[in-house]
Amino acid sequence: MKRTRRFLAWALLVLILLATVAWLARAPIAMAIGERVAARRLAADPARELPDGLHVGICGAGSPFTDDRRSGPCTLVQAGQRLFVFDAGSGSARVISRMGFNAGAIEAVFLTHFHSDHIDGLGELMLQRWVGGTRREPLPVHGPPGVHQVLAGFMMAYGQDQHYRVAHHGSATVPAEGFGGRASTFTPGPDGQVVVLKDGDLEISAFMVEHRPVHPSVGYRIRYKGRSVVLSGDTKKSVAVRDAAKGADLLVHEALSPPLVAVFKRAALQANRPALAKIFDDILDYHATPEEAAETARDAGVRRLVLNHVVPLLALPGLDKAFLGRAPDIHTGPVSVALDGDFFSLLPGSTDVAASRR
Repeated sequence: MKRTRRFLAWALLVLILLATVAWLARAPIAMAIGERVAARRLAADPARELPDGLHVGICGAGSPFTDDRRSGPCTLVQAGQRLFVFDAGSGSARVISRMGFNAGAIEAVFLTHFHSDHIDGLGELMLQRWVGGTRREPLPVHGPPGVHQVLAGFMMAYGQDQHYRVAHHGSATVPAEGFGGRASTFTPGPDGQVVVLKDGDLEISAFMVEHRPVHPSVGYRIRYKGRSVVLSGDTKKSVAVRDAAKGADLLVHEALSPPLVAVFKRAALQANRPALAKIFDDILDYHATPEEAAETARDAGVRRLVLNHVVPLLALPGLDKAFLGRAPDIHTGPVSVALDGDFFSLLPGSTDVAASRR
């Protein structure tokens, strides 16, 4: 018994000594770990590490509502070794980095429309792409009519920043000619569709959606080696989305829950904020419900449905299920509410849509 107590006393002493040493050495240990983490992050190259295919990452699953788990609208698409971003809401560049991707590798941005929550991260994204890739050409930014005005505003706002960085780092590090973005306008044809980019196995097309009074507003379909993803953009239930999504592997569709929005409307009235309560009423007529998105996915024969641009804020555990409502009963394939970092892989020669987190 005495021997056991003596052993336990020595073991406790050793643990205390080890804990003391670890406490005293915490800064050097943290520095060593930090160096390894930094080296691993900067060396990461998903374009080369991921298998050839169509990969879709949610770099912003949210809306104008502040949500710690959902940044402003942003979808990252890697086709082969080419990287594209669709919409650039607040926080997009940071989420892209957190997912392990280098903003310097972004080939182009495609905008669905010009509501502030879809473009307010564009300045940061263009900056990170410029300095992260030593780019000598501006970032191509594709969008419907109006995109030139949007880009002109960002270029003006960031003009002084361009001067500071070139003066500080030198043109060899941050070439002045690679600063900012270059607007590229497309106009859908009489059928409401237009091919924006076609190169070998890759095709990106845009199609008109219903988001009035926001006009024009578009969604996108991306095809690569027999796999396809459709991004609805902001829209109420739309035949155009259904038609574009026919046979698609993955549909990323915006969604708003009227019952949950009603909760926020009642709270706004109780707080004596009638203007905000009216906004909660107004937004009901130009967004789709989760059930309507599920109907679109079902009617189009989509394999997997992901709901993004989540309205309203889902701040408590269990609200994701409440948000979905009857959607999982309507669409027989997988249905999920997007979070920042959700990732989907669609490989050629397969019908699988593999889900993961980054």
